[in-house]
Amino acid sequence: MWLAPLLALSLAVAPPPPVDAETPIPAIPSEGLETAGPLETAVLTTARFKIVHTPRAKASAEVLARDLEAARDDIAALLGRDWPGVTEIRLGYGREEYEAFALPGGKPPSWAIALAYPGRNIVLVEAHSLVTPDGPLTLKHELIHVALGQFGSAKAWPHWFQEGLAMELTGERKWRTDQIATLTRAVTLKKVFPFEDLTAGFPSYPDDVEIAYAQSAAFVEFLRARHGTGAFQRLIDRVSGGDNFEKAFGVAFHMPLSMEEDAFKRELPRKYPWWPLLLSGGTAVWAIGGVLLVIAFVRRRRYVKALRAEQLRVETLHEAAKAMLGRTAVNDDLTLYEAFPFEGTNVPWVMNIVLPLEDEQTKEGKVHTAARSRVP
Repeated sequence: MWLAPLLALSLAVAPPPPVDAETPIPAIPSEGLETAGPLETAVLTTARFKIVHTPRAKASAEVLARDLEAARDDIAALLGRDWPGVTEIRLGYGREEYEAFALPGGKPPSWAIALAYPGRNIVLVEAHSLVTPDGPLTLKHELIHVALGQFGSAKAWPHWFQEGLAMELTGERKWRTDQIATLTRAVTLKKVFPFEDLTAGFPSYPDDVEIAYAQSAAFVEFLRARHGTGAFQRLIDRVSGGDNFEKAFGVAFHMPLSMEEDAFKRELPRKYPWWPLLLSGGTAVWAIGGVLLVIAFVRRRRYVKALRAEQLRVETLHEAAKAMLGRTAVNDDLTLYEAFPFEGTNVPWVMNIVLPLEDEQTKEGKVHTAARSRVP
């Protein structure tokens, strides 16, 4: 549904002069560069980018210079307009150069391989990350942050909207199992955040951060499916014109933000039911193992119950035999018993329960016979 307007917008956005792959890109000395540490740098320029790089990152800079303009065209087509100014890309090879390229006063997070300064129209990139599978998407993600920062101040855009829009336009989390699992867990445990709590920033706990990112991406996807890309373009126009976000949202989407949030949360349990958690990762192994353990326990209980019933039956026969045979003695020789399956317990066989008593005369005869046999 939204492909047609996107095609029209892509034709309406005038592409910049192309960078000829055969023409060497001129390098100019970098002057007045504001960095956190001393660096030897050079600069490559394109129509809308200035790539500041170290000698070790030169090869990456040359490749990047030929791809950046097309990436910016894609973003401009999706947003309905290009952002103003020349964007500066700072490219360092390795963590040390990357951190030295940061603006003074703030060290990049240890997990970040790219960082945007939207108000300054600057993106910081670690060169080696560009050859990883997620590297180009990460760079595009940061360029979207820069675009929003140039359309309005960083404070004009809620944090959830910035992150959600960047993930939606790059498609970096769509259909990923960890994204689905995170949302399923959040819905099942009722840990979906109100978007008002995600306006200024995300929570500090890692699990909560994952939920915040996942629900932001899902909400923007939900809005795009319901209202199309045109609504986002109208929203950008209104915010760029000076409206606050909630007012601009109501005009662009023809619905208050609170009502769209309610509709989104009502749909979550249907879209992210709890049962896939049982089939994801190691959870399925534990679930199946738990079921087998319960089955084994029930079968064992039944077996023990049957054995105890048999023991009671045999003991009842034992007592009955004692009552019926007044002149008999019960066989208490435990060596004639068979071992019970449980340690410390014995089960007598019925055939061993009673033995006839020998009368006194028979006993005396046996004693005399034994005495005579011992006389030499």
